[in-house]
Amino acid sequence: MLDIRFVRENKALVQKAAKDKRIQVSVEEVLKLDEHRRELQQAMEGIRKMRKTAAREKDAKKGKELKQKLQALEKESALVLAKYEPLLQMLPNVPSADTPVGKDESENRVVRKVGEPREFDFIPLPHWELGKKLDIIDNERAAKTSGARFTFLKREAARMEFALVQFVFQTLTDEKILAKIIEDAHLSVLPTAFIPIVPPVFIKPDAFQKMARLEPKDERYYIPSDDAFLIGSAEHTLGAMHMDETFPEADLPLRYIGFSTAFRREAGSYGKDTKGILRVHQFDKLEMESFTIAEDSIDEQNFFVAIQEYFMRALELPYHVVMICTGDMSSPDARQIDIETWMPGQGKYRETHTSDLMTDYQARRLHIRVKRKQGGTQFVHMNDATAFAVGRTLIAILENYQQKDGGIAIPLVLQPFMGGLKKISVRS
Repeated sequence: MLDIRFVRENKALVQKAAKDKRIQVSVEEVLKLDEHRRELQQAMEGIRKMRKTAAREKDAKKGKELKQKLQALEKESALVLAKYEPLLQMLPNVPSADTPVGKDESENRVVRKVGEPREFDFIPLPHWELGKKLDIIDNERAAKTSGARFTFLKREAARMEFALVQFVFQTLTDEKILAKIIEDAHLSVLPTAFIPIVPPVFIKPDAFQKMARLEPKDERYYIPSDDAFLIGSAEHTLGAMHMDETFPEADLPLRYIGFSTAFRREAGSYGKDTKGILRVHQFDKLEMESFTIAEDSIDEQNFFVAIQEYFMRALELPYHVVMICTGDMSSPDARQIDIETWMPGQGKYRETHTSDLMTDYQARRLHIRVKRKQGGTQFVHMNDATAFAVGRTLIAILENYQQKDGGIAIPLVLQPFMGGLKKISVRS
């Protein structure tokens, strides 16, 4: 949520942000309601003072008249707030200066290309064919038990998921590795280790709304009996876990690496990516979340991207780093950077990682602050980013590491976490 004082002082900038993000909201209407709200607050405060005076003077008649006036103003104020607060929350975060202005994903900008797609001496297969032939991905049986867009990960695919988890946890809890990533990326952030977390996958509607991630609701699974949603990513509960708290500045940056199952309805994607495990209702994900002081937040996001690239280089997968344009980014983001990985079985780059800088947009809604060393408190800045979306990473490995004999070579970096296994072989 934006600071209303910022909105008053930057009306044109905020309206442009809404237009560029394709969000239908009137800043003028928000400011009119804000002015009315403040007038009512001032009037109510004046009447409260007069009631105190009437009470001291034991003027019961005057006190009764003032009480009735106050009740009428309180009723009117409640009606104004019921209109004002939802509109204020609709105002999007203002994009960073280096965010491209564009209407949709076609105007995203590739800023860096790393690695060259492998040249095969055979026709590479898509992951759904590889998974079926090797009996490591089973969508057909999952459809019988759970419905379309679910899967069973089996055998080496299941082992590889937890190899990825162990690789990420080992990396992000090692300050020496983090310091080297920071040095190589020429950043000035601290190499503070990440705290591993397995978070809840249920989230209350209020917490989801404060994270500014509840919408679009048709993407969410809702459990009426518990009045709770299933999360679409670990950061939904990781970011909200410190609601209504204030950190000492010395405790920041605070970083988490969460591993969880995520749930998405994939509404609006009917007939799209129906084969395999690219777009499914349930998948596992490793997600980074951090809380920093304001002046460190862009470097923190760049650090998260550097970590993502470290993982991609370790897996030796070709990828693009992409700046997301205004029309393709979400409302709470100030700056979004994606990584797209080459998928040879599909002949294209597909999004595998996202990094979102929220500035203080989420923290203001969540009431998460930092007590500064020089005095005073401010809202923290928050970042979240994918370490690995397991399903999409498995797709990239299967398609890029497939062999002519139908097997899959296992990336060197993952072999120690798979008992030294070097290859997924075709079963006789």
